[in-house]
Amino acid sequence: MNGALDGADVETVVDDPALVASRLRAGGIDAIVVSAEGAARMLDRVRRDELVLTHIDKGLAVLDTAGVVVWANPAFTASAACDGDPVGRSFFDALGGAVVVGPDPLASPAPDPDPAAADPLAPARAGRPLSFRLHCPDNPARPYLEADVRPVPDSEPPRLVVVIRNVTEEVVQRQKLDALHAAGRELAALDPDQLADMNTPTRVELLKLNLRKYIHDLLRYDTIEVRVLDRRTGELRPLLEDGMTPEAAGRSLYSRPTGNGVTGHVAFTGTSYLCGDTASDPLYIQGAAGAHSSMTVPLKVQDEVIGTLNVESPRPHAFGPDDLQFTELFSREVAAALHTLDLLTAQEECTASQSIAAVHKEIALPIDEVLASASLLIGKAFADPETAAHLRKILDNARLVKESVGRVGREMTPRPAAVTSSGEHPILDVSAPLPAAVPDAAAPLTGRRVLVVDPDERVRRQAHLLLSRLGAIVETAGTATAGLALAGDTPYDAVFLDVKPPDMGGYDCYRRFKAARPDSTLALTTGFGYDVAHSIVKARQDGLRYVLFKPFRQEQVVTAVLDGAGGPV
Repeated sequence: MNGALDGADVETVVDDPALVASRLRAGGIDAIVVSAEGAARMLDRVRRDELVLTHIDKGLAVLDTAGVVVWANPAFTASAACDGDPVGRSFFDALGGAVVVGPDPLASPAPDPDPAAADPLAPARAGRPLSFRLHCPDNPARPYLEADVRPVPDSEPPRLVVVIRNVTEEVVQRQKLDALHAAGRELAALDPDQLADMNTPTRVELLKLNLRKYIHDLLRYDTIEVRVLDRRTGELRPLLEDGMTPEAAGRSLYSRPTGNGVTGHVAFTGTSYLCGDTASDPLYIQGAAGAHSSMTVPLKVQDEVIGTLNVESPRPHAFGPDDLQFTELFSREVAAALHTLDLLTAQEECTASQSIAAVHKEIALPIDEVLASASLLIGKAFADPETAAHLRKILDNARLVKESVGRVGREMTPRPAAVTSSGEHPILDVSAPLPAAVPDAAAPLTGRRVLVVDPDERVRRQAHLLLSRLGAIVETAGTATAGLALAGDTPYDAVFLDVKPPDMGGYDCYRRFKAARPDSTLALTTGFGYDVAHSIVKARQDGLRYVLFKPFRQEQVVTAVLDGAGGPV
């Protein structure tokens, strides 16, 4: 051995595998001499490393530069859709015809628009780590995977290491959530524009049809019951049912903690309830024949219970946390649709109500546009006194037309529900016609002038319908600029401002209205969207007292207008 090394540059390393590895990576080594004992230790370490890689719970594979699998651990083999060993197969083919469907969130921005679309592994071959999501259509057990690809430094030949993770459950959950939100948008799409041309039985049946469809198709429930709460009596009135016994469907239930089944308990507490075994649950009253478990969730609008959604199953403990999560999410959409349709306190709508809705639809908003445009022109430099006088005449006549329509409408419109002595606030009772003379209790905002600034035409229309029924003089604007022009020309008792007007920031809008009309009550309105600019927080620090949620609720509107204006609340 010594003779063989004569003239060679020899370096001796004893029991330091890390140093050996470092020297090998540095290059320039022609040969390694290892004792039998050292070789045994090295082989033992290799075996231990391979054991770790073999038993890691994530799929791990080594690829050559062409993307062919040259080594795979058992977890990767289990994720593969091919028969047998994935070694020797293309990485994408081995996973079941996998295609990249997600972005590369970890890699640095590439100079080309989307190089991964043509060659997903190109960035890794160029030395950049990357991650992407895969859809594997030929692998039904694991159709969605997430892959992390890293180049192996200084490997010869060049190699790529891939770690894959099964994300099917996450993707399916996200898809289901997206589908639920889409269904909610479809339910919410039944706005006053569409409903004005329908009578009440038609729109009730349309909502019931959509509810059945989405509950069956998305949530996969076959036995369902939806009830709405009559807050005057506490009775939970049936709206729709599928699969319940005739006795259960016709049963009178009330919002009470006991004696009214799980449904009455949920309506009373406002908390969802999972009944895992109907035979042993003291609250359960039979709904569906042969039911062994049930799930009941409250329908809420702004934390107030307005009804219940109940589903039942012939299997014990059929509903788990995921079922509860999705059902609670969908229940919010159901509650919003019920609120919009005004089904909580009425099942019929008289012809007069439909007529006044059509009047508001055709006249109220166009006149508001005339008012806003005339107010904007009055403030322009070219508006000489004579022109301004003509514009003010237009304003006066437009308001006269609107006031006449409103007066006739109040005589035709069903009477809104007054606040009860118990403090409950029915949304709108459209079943009781107005007497010839409307008492103040039925129209508490009579004589009050309210300006509503909101970019959504549906919100402006709803504001007209609700506030006019309450006796208010209502004007609306689609932008903050138009609203400021109106406020600069006309005093208002209250101004409702959308938190995100399209032409300026919400807080800036609030401050400008506060300066223009310091005596008016200002309220910011929101539809539960995220207030990125924190306009509400800033406005509260600047004296804001009222935040109204859309769709507007009668008692909140009355409180904001009368309390701010010094009237009775």
